[in-house]
Amino acid sequence: MQKLSTTDLNRLDVVSARNAEKMPVVVVLDNVRSGLNVGSVFRTADAFLIERLLLCGISAHPPHREVFKTALGSTESVQWDYYDQTEYAVKFLREAGYRIWAVEQTSERIWLQEFNPAPNERHAFVFGNEIDGVDLAALTFCDGAIEIPQFGTKHSLNVAVAAGIVLWEVARKLRF
Repeated sequence: MQKLSTTDLNRLDVVSARNAEKMPVVVVLDNVRSGLNVGSVFRTADAFLIERLLLCGISAHPPHREVFKTALGSTESVQWDYYDQTEYAVKFLREAGYRIWAVEQTSERIWLQEFNPAPNERHAFVFGNEIDGVDLAALTFCDGAIEIPQFGTKHSLNVAVAAGIVLWEVARKLRF
């Protein structure tokens, strides 16, 4: 086994990444305060070539120092927009024909491993605030909720970790 160099990985440059075919997925960050978490989601969005990232409410956004610190340049390769209210972002996505899923613990949910995104549909995933989760106003516009199974005592994941888990599972089902 030999560790691969950056050259061996054949990574896309920023222009090529912006022009590459995207996975039909939008990530919505609902009032995610931490710039470090937002920056981490930017990197994950870049890794899976998603369509765009919508930053809402109090979510940190470029040129925030902490976003840049963890995004490592992915703010240039990932298309993003800011909405002052998550509800407006979700309404926009609904009107554009996206299926909208809250990643949240609710009374009615689909377990992540049972979620099967249709390849001919566009999907949006709403990730909530570090303390309060997805806002109720935004939740009312969602087609459903997806829950990541957890087995420990906390039943809570860091928002950037949750985004990584969901985007990997969706990419696995849509791309492989």
